[in-house]
Amino acid sequence: MKQHKLGNSDIDVSVICLGTMTWGEQNSETDAFEQMDYATAHGVNFFDTAELYAIPPRAETYGATERIIGNWFRKTGKRHDIVLASKVCGPTGWCPHIRGGKARLDATNIIAACEDSLRRLQTDYIDLYQVHWPDRNTNFFGKLGYAAEDDAGAIPIEETLEALNLLVQQGKVRHIGISNETPWGAMQYLHLAATKPLPRIVSIQNPYSLLNRSFEIGLAEVSWREQAGLLAYSPLAFGTLSGKYLHGAKPADGRITLFPAYTRYTNPQGVAATAAYVELAHKHGLDPAQMALAFVCSRPFLTAAIIGATSMQQLADNIASMDLALSDELLDSIEMIHTTYPNPCP
Repeated sequence: MKQHKLGNSDIDVSVICLGTMTWGEQNSETDAFEQMDYATAHGVNFFDTAELYAIPPRAETYGATERIIGNWFRKTGKRHDIVLASKVCGPTGWCPHIRGGKARLDATNIIAACEDSLRRLQTDYIDLYQVHWPDRNTNFFGKLGYAAEDDAGAIPIEETLEALNLLVQQGKVRHIGISNETPWGAMQYLHLAATKPLPRIVSIQNPYSLLNRSFEIGLAEVSWREQAGLLAYSPLAFGTLSGKYLHGAKPADGRITLFPAYTRYTNPQGVAATAAYVELAHKHGLDPAQMALAFVCSRPFLTAAIIGATSMQQLADNIASMDLALSDELLDSIEMIHTTYPNPCP
C-alpha cells in the first residue's frame, strides 16, 4: 500500500483511508471489526471517524462509530498501529442531540467534544483532530456558489485554533485539520499559524470525485503549496460512480435507497455524467468504481482517499483499486467528460 506524508508532519498514512460512518447504522460492530481486520492486513493504517457518526446523524447512534473503533482497539491492542482521525462538529442547530443543538467551535465545545471522543475511542490521544465544518456561514455540504450572509455571531477562527492548540499542548491531539472548508478559510488557518504560536493544519478533508472536482478550483493550489493535502471524502459519490443506481436501479442495501434524502449525487446532470464515466470504464475493461478511485488517488494534491464500504466485497474491490494505473488515453477521456459535465454534483 502506497503511503504519503500527512502534511508537514512525520506521520506516514496509507493512500487509502478507511472511512467508518456506516458503522453503527448500516454496519454492525461485527461487520466493522471484519473491515478493520481486513484493511489493516492489506496495508491500511489510517482510519477516519467523527463524533457525529453514524450517518445519518440521530440521537440513537451518536458516537456509535467511535465506540466501535474503541472496542476494536481494546480487543486487538492495535491502537499504536493506526493513524486515527476524528472530528469535532461545527454548529449543530440541525442536530439537537449534540450538546443540546448548541455546539459551536469555541473552547468549551471543542474540549468537551474531544474528551468525549477520547473516552469512546478508548485512547488518550487522537493523531488528527479535524473541524468537521465551519462555524461561519459559507458554501459547503453541496453549496457551490457563495451568498454573503450576516455571521457576526460566528466563532472567530483564531478562537477555534487556540482551543485546538490547547489540546495539542496537552498531548491529547497530535495534529489538526479542517473539513468542508473554502480557500479563504484554509488560508485563515494557515495565516494564523504563520503569525502566532498556533498549530498548523496538515490536511483538508473535502469532497472530491469525478462528479465533484470543485477542490481543484481554489483549494488544490493551497493544498499543494502549503503541504495541507486533501483527504478526499465521497470519492465514489455515495457509491453512484459504481453505476449501481443507473437506469432507476435501487439496490436494497444501497445508501441512497435506504436514505433517499441524500440527493447530492443524483441530479440529472450527475446521472448523465455517471453514465458517461461508467461507459468509459467498461470500454477500457475496468470496474467503474475502481477507475473512479484510481483517478482520485492519482492527483498530486491528494494525501488519502477515504473509502467507505458496507460489504466486504466492496472493501476488497476498493483497496484493490490501488493496483490500477490509468493510461494517458483514459485520463484524456475523463477530461473530455469533465468538460461536458463540469462539477455536476458540488
